[in-house]
Amino acid sequence: MSQDCKEKDLPPPYQPSPQSQPPPSGYRIPLNISSTFPNLYYTKTPPCYDADGTSPVFIGSAIFNNSVHPCKVAPHLNPVCRVPYGGSEVEHHGRYDLLPFDPETMEWVPTSLGRIPNKRDPVQGGYEENGAKLYHAMATVRAVRVPGKTGEHLGGCNVAFGCEEHIITRGYEILCWRR
Repeated sequence: MSQDCKEKDLPPPYQPSPQSQPPPSGYRIPLNISSTFPNLYYTKTPPCYDADGTSPVFIGSAIFNNSVHPCKVAPHLNPVCRVPYGGSEVEHHGRYDLLPFDPETMEWVPTSLGRIPNKRDPVQGGYEENGAKLYHAMATVRAVRVPGKTGEHLGGCNVAFGCEEHIITRGYEILCWRR
């Protein structure tokens, strides 16, 4: 059966009523290494593209035993889920959730030094083993916008790019709910 046939059998993505508020972490698509990657109907438009300028990169959260880390999800890579962790770009082979970026309800807000912008509500992306909250972030590395993670305890934005974890302390963005 082709990918198109499988996707026709999937239920339509959840469409909240205009009055409902999304959960703090947004509506997500649960996936794992053996999942068929969903099409744009489900993922929506990617928030950025890889260094080649054409390969889409999405935002997600990698699920570990005792923590959940914001990450990048790039369907052209194998495995598709990559986490900035411990100085490296870690290939995640387990469960992850893709967060479709919805520009009508979400926006990228400039920040620095791990700060949450005043009077803003960031989209929750996960948590550390000690319970510290992690949020989705976006930074530029070598002229490429790369999704990653931030938290007040991190003091910046950590992204996975080129087999390394890059730490950007100024001039990155945090994903927030639109007001």
